Amino acid sequence: MIKEVIVVEGRDDESAVRRAVDAATIATHGYGIRKSTIELIRKAYEEKGIIVFTDPDFAGEQIRKRISGICPEAKHAYLTRREAEKDGDIGIENASPEDIRAALEKARCTAEEARREFTADDMQEYGLTGHPCASERRAAMGAALGIGYANGKTFLARLNHYGITREEFETAWTSCIHRLRSDR
Repeated sequence: MIKEVIVVEGRDDESAVRRAVDAATIATHGYGIRKSTIELIRKAYEEKGIIVFTDPDFAGEQIRKRISGICPEAKHAYLTRREAEKDGDIGIENASPEDIRAALEKARCTAEEARREFTADDMQEYGLTGHPCASERRAAMGAALGIGYANGKTFLARLNHYGITREEFETAWTSCIHRLRSDR
């Protein structure tokens, strides 16, 4: 049982989440979220808290940003594109119950104060930017840390805003770099 209300994009996403966990859900039905749905999300946010769990695509990221503007301390859960893809379609509804549960277990809140634990120099040092495999490395690290895939600038912001510690980062890095090397 998850105490927060999970905000997803559509009915199929709601069904997939309910197959994986016991939780209340709210569907936005796309970016043009109705006023009544926004009020429902606000009420859930104030009373129980929410977890924003949108598709790992451009539209999902836009919906996530919009909800974050309304509910700044909401938790966020992420799936990788690989976990959410089936026959060329990207969506939460395509993920396995195991992947949905794992993403929800890693849900993170935005820290109240933006931290500066990580810098652009860290991104360079670990090859998360400016490296031929930077995109692949950010995808692996995003999955391991539960913060999703993002470009370099957004990834750095997530590291700092979601309160990732240096220890968490190093543990994920060690695991990811070994896995990436063994995949080659």
